[in-house]
Amino acid sequence: MYAVIDRFEGSFAICQKDDGEMINIEKSRIPFYAKEGDVLSLSKDKVIIDQDETGRRKTKIEGITKDLWE
Repeated sequence: MYAVIDRFEGSFAICQKDDGEMINIEKSRIPFYAKEGDVLSLSKDKVIIDQDETGRRKTKIEGITKDLWE
């Protein structure tokens, strides 16, 4: 399952799953260098940043928004 970090509030990362559901993940469970927009791969035992998926989504968003500013 994947979730994107929307924001940080206190000791939680507020994340949006692919189905749109918002979930709270304790900061202590995610890598300390995680930032807003990172895609997390979630399993029972661990949470990791999926660098490939984060990059794909960032590139897609940049392509969409590029036309807005030109």
